[in-house]
Amino acid sequence: MSTQLKPEISEQDHTRGNKKAQLEIVEYGDFQCPACGDAEPLLEEMLDQFNSVLSLTFRNFPLKDAHKFAYGAALAAEAAGKQGKYWEMHDLLFSNQDSLNETHLIGLAERIGLDTEVFERDLRSKDAVDKIEADFESGARSGVNGTPTFFVNGTRFDGGAADLYQIIKDNATMN
Repeated sequence: MSTQLKPEISEQDHTRGNKKAQLEIVEYGDFQCPACGDAEPLLEEMLDQFNSVLSLTFRNFPLKDAHKFAYGAALAAEAAGKQGKYWEMHDLLFSNQDSLNETHLIGLAERIGLDTEVFERDLRSKDAVDKIEADFESGARSGVNGTPTFFVNGTRFDGGAADLYQIIKDNATMN
């Protein structure tokens, strides 16, 4: 099983934090996954504390068989990204994991000020579907078989967000 990220981070990815970071974290996640939802506050804290040395990239890995609304939520994030609001939608999806049906997704789009007519069209766009499929395929090629799965500087990290946070915190205080 691969332990290397394939492909590397590119302009097609959704990345926040320092784009020239010493530490590049890639998360393969599912918006309806409870463990991904639990990891989210820790990832936010890492970005807040270590934003000068850290970047976070999110790649879609919706587990459709386990999470009924995961794929639709990924489509919503990609559709919001078309209007420059990917991360706003990303955050709302995680904070509303218990209500990710299509009706609620439209409400979330309104909440962050999206043009809902455009959003609804983009939900069904080939671009959004292609992006999610490309993310999922890259996860499969990288050895991802569950969510969340993290890669640090291109190498799979076998641990959860709390473990990752502790290692980064320990290394940051040592430097």
